[in-house]
Amino acid sequence: MFLKIKLVIFITIAIIMIGGISPAWAADPANGAKVFTVQCAGCHVNGGNIVRRGKNLYKKALVRNQMDSIAAISDLVAQGKYAMPAFQERLTPQQIEDVAAYVLAQAENNWK
Repeated sequence: MFLKIKLVIFITIAIIMIGGISPAWAADPANGAKVFTVQCAGCHVNGGNIVRRGKNLYKKALVRNQMDSIAAISDLVAQGKYAMPAFQERLTPQQIEDVAAYVLAQAENNWK
């Protein structure tokens, strides 16, 4: 019995170490940059917002509006809000998460 438990633990650790157990997908900010350029930059060039100035993508605004996580940004991108359209019919869940990761990374770098 003890040997079986050790074997299960060993196999589990091995799978984790080679990356076999992971979230459904991992965010890819590089892909998010490409999606952002095509889908978002028209209104959010350099992290700004041509429709609603206070709703820009700079870190201070993201924190103030409680949009400073991948989950919060992903939900907003998917569902839309006010003048921002929903993208859940245009983008895959992976693309939405990638865009969210890109936005957070850019906000951390002050959109430079």
